[in-house]
Amino acid sequence: MLTNKFNFVALLFTIFVTFSCSKKEESVVVLPLTTTKFENLAADPVTISPIDGKASGGTNRFTLFSFKNNAIITNADSASNKWDIGFRGTSIIFNGGAMRVGQGGLHIHTGIFDDLKEIPATAVFKTDESPLNLAMPAGSGVGWYNYNPAALLISPIPGRVLVVRTGDGKYAKMEILNYYKDSPAKPDPNSARFYTFRFVYQPDGTKKF
Repeated sequence: MLTNKFNFVALLFTIFVTFSCSKKEESVVVLPLTTTKFENLAADPVTISPIDGKASGGTNRFTLFSFKNNAIITNADSASNKWDIGFRGTSIIFNGGAMRVGQGGLHIHTGIFDDLKEIPATAVFKTDESPLNLAMPAGSGVGWYNYNPAALLISPIPGRVLVVRTGDGKYAKMEILNYYKDSPAKPDPNSARFYTFRFVYQPDGTKKF
């Protein structure tokens, strides 16, 4: 009788160990998120003539970008959720709101890029509702940049982290590092406008980085 009880207990223990091991073997390995740097994304600015107000020197189109693909998206896909953010001069748009077809939006966070590990629960994401009501505020000191009228230079505001809800509803955090080609330490105000930025993209849809 004791032998039968021992054998039954041993069988239960073996099943437990086997089940536990199989569960461990099936566990998914989560890779750490990495910071990606993208250099020299063309801002394609246009020049407005002070005489007749006409634009020249560019296509007047936004350069569209996908965090998921770490790539520029063609303007032929502008009416899709394939892109997340667009650049033209100092203007930045996001793929969400009444003007767009995506689920995107923007929350501007003040702090250290690397220290932002999770989007605050109080974060409010703004969207592009009209040409005069965009998620990114326009002008020096209110959006992502400061303008120095004496030097005629644009510089990113320190500690300004752009938290982006992507076109397909995921999240990324982004920091603009430079607005001039090849990121010169002392840019020429007449040099071409190219964005250099770094970002972390969270593919699983959570708000943690």
